[in-house]
Amino acid sequence: MRLIRVFATLVLLASFTAPPAWSAQGFKFSNPDAVDEAEKAEKEARDAQVYEQLSTPCRQKIKDKKIMVVIGERQSNGVIYALQQNYGQHFDAINRRLRYVGLRTYTSEEIRRQIAQAEIDAYFRNDPDAALSASKRLGASFVLRGLISTQASRNAMIPVNQVFVDMDFTLTGSDGRVVADAQASTGSYAGANISRMALTLVNEKADEVVAKLYSDYCRNAAPMR
Repeated sequence: MRLIRVFATLVLLASFTAPPAWSAQGFKFSNPDAVDEAEKAEKEARDAQVYEQLSTPCRQKIKDKKIMVVIGERQSNGVIYALQQNYGQHFDAINRRLRYVGLRTYTSEEIRRQIAQAEIDAYFRNDPDAALSASKRLGASFVLRGLISTQASRNAMIPVNQVFVDMDFTLTGSDGRVVADAQASTGSYAGANISRMALTLVNEKADEVVAKLYSDYCRNAAPMR
């Protein structure tokens, strides 16, 4: 009986002194998930690129030139709708950031007041004569055309909606010369309000789009008299 008590005491002491099996394997309750770490590294890389692009030297003569921003949406059937009053929030997502970095843009009200819808449609048909006429009437030195494509579908594996957004922005001079362009794509699961999620995704990518446009514009747009 005494031997049994001694053995039990030794086992009890060992349980306090021996490290648990998982500590020998380097286990930590705070071990980061590999996917989370990859996403964090990707975000840091994107933020660094945005910062670098926004640090591009830009002459004041270029920044003082007026830019007209127009937004259109490519439907699933390929038709492009460009009624500017329908894309006010998309317009603001880009226009607000352009102004924040010091570029001069028109408000959506100024554009609608001075440019006919038919002329805005001409930008999306790549009609150079109508586009030139409209930009001259407005007094714009540059035109930024944004084309957004949204695809919504039902996920085949789980019963949720999903949204994919592609954005294509091209900045041209009044003579039609391309001075900057930027593209971005993203996607997400969505609830019942698919259009709201699409706008959320546009806002998430707007910083990257504007940074690329700003960098190209400052490097490629020669001062105009």
